[in-house]
Amino acid sequence: MSKKLEGNGRWESSRMMLPEHREQYLERREPAKASGPVPVPSKEELELIRDYVLLPMILTIVDKNCKDIELSFYTMKQLYMKASRVLMGHIHNDLTAVRKALKERNIRVFLEESDSEHGAIHYKFICRGYEDRFSMIRDAARAEISVRIAKYISLLFK
Repeated sequence: MSKKLEGNGRWESSRMMLPEHREQYLERREPAKASGPVPVPSKEELELIRDYVLLPMILTIVDKNCKDIELSFYTMKQLYMKASRVLMGHIHNDLTAVRKALKERNIRVFLEESDSEHGAIHYKFICRGYEDRFSMIRDAARAEISVRIAKYISLLFK
């Protein structure tokens, strides 16, 4: 067989790469080896990661409740719906700010798996080359979401 069909030879022969690009490619693949020890994320960065995980959940819950109210026959449903939409606006603004802060700090978060058996959600995050997992138990997430929604509501009426 020819080299083109063996192993990754097919890919090797079908691309063109300048030596400078090859060096940059190799540096990106293994940044930890090139730069030495990678600093551990700070408490503030870990809180940003937690907010990045929780805020979409909060937004989904508030949106679902707003839709449920819309379909109900409550006499004050217009008030509840408008308050829910204002609340969603505040949550969305916070989520946008968190995403911007993560991007500025070069932090990426990925959903790894959802473990329904143990009731946990696992995320992988990369913070300036430092890779680790972030796990949250569903009950802890629910409790945190309840507290956050209560804070958003109290801010709404101040």
